Amino acid sequence: MIGHVDADCFYVSAERVRYPHLRGMPVGVLGNHGACIIAKSYEMKAAGVPTGMPIWEATPICPLGVFVKRDFRWYEVLSRKMLALVQQASPRVEFYSIDEQFFTAPEPTHAFASGLQQKILQQVGVPVSIGIAPTKTLAKLISDSSKPFGCGVLASENERLALLRDRPVVDITGIARRSAKRLADYGIRTCEEFANADRAFIRWLLTKRGEDLWWELNGTPVLPVQLVRPQHKFVSRGGSIGKASCDSQRVQAFVVRNVERLVEALSHYHLCCDHLILSLLFTNAPERSLRSSLLGSRADFEALLEAALHLLPQVWQPASAHVHYMHVIADGLRPLDNRQRSLFEQPQLADLKHRINNAVGRFALRSAATLPLVDVYGDQANEYDICDIYGKSCF
Repeated sequence: MIGHVDADCFYVSAERVRYPHLRGMPVGVLGNHGACIIAKSYEMKAAGVPTGMPIWEATPICPLGVFVKRDFRWYEVLSRKMLALVQQASPRVEFYSIDEQFFTAPEPTHAFASGLQQKILQQVGVPVSIGIAPTKTLAKLISDSSKPFGCGVLASENERLALLRDRPVVDITGIARRSAKRLADYGIRTCEEFANADRAFIRWLLTKRGEDLWWELNGTPVLPVQLVRPQHKFVSRGGSIGKASCDSQRVQAFVVRNVERLVEALSHYHLCCDHLILSLLFTNAPERSLRSSLLGSRADFEALLEAALHLLPQVWQPASAHVHYMHVIADGLRPLDNRQRSLFEQPQLADLKHRINNAVGRFALRSAATLPLVDVYGDQANEYDICDIYGKSCF
């Protein structure tokens, strides 16, 4: 049997650990640039505020709401404390995301789940919901249906069928809006209809990933609890740049910032890449992406930045388009040690930068091209992003 631990309103719960006066109040956690709500308490949800809503739209809907800037450094501290407690309870644990873990359940009982739930609440201060079932997909469905602060154990075939009945397919992790639309075109709208569909048809429609979910919903485990993060196919850094902009200096500064973060990630995973992809999302033009081949397998800032800046004017078409999101993506990954070195690399400079930033602060030494981002580097909330927390298996 496989268990799933999922923190309830994790970012809000984490803020309430250090600010207890927020308990019982409608709380919204804001994203990088303090504009949109990335998490909300049940009280704010009850007022009708959806995730992703800008704060200026949420305030009239929930005038008593309290809004705080997200702090992934603090959230990681509590996440790893929660992970350690689950690892004490189970011999096999997957660090799935910052607020979720899968584990093999040594005692697939309500008493075991409730005991783990209470232990996390007492020692971490965060309420969690727990589901235990024969597969990861069913365990996550149970924990989701048990929220908030509930436990569920799937012990019989009748309970499995009851769990799937009338539940929309989008509740299945791995079935997003596009896949749900494809399924709906063939009359498959609920988890029960998905599980009862022909297996070969599901594979044809949604590839092997869809077939894996079909097996999982029918009680056959095919997705293992992964103790080590799977090997990367890509490594990406980026996200929102805040208010959409067509200011060339600001957009270029964000490209430089994200290349620095990408180099940091490649160094952590001991990887290099053969290609670099730059992707820009605009508010008034279609998304554009282009790929550049590097001269050999590289992971150094100079080579990746040169490629990114070469791509920027080609991807940014038309130049009047307002950039909203961007991603810098390393493709063609290979182990850093298994590569042909260039005659023109400067590892001493990269090593020096790495040592200084480790000792003084993450962005203490950075490219001068990021100087236009005074608002970004002046806000400590921007030191961490969700993808800068390492070890999770979800991305």
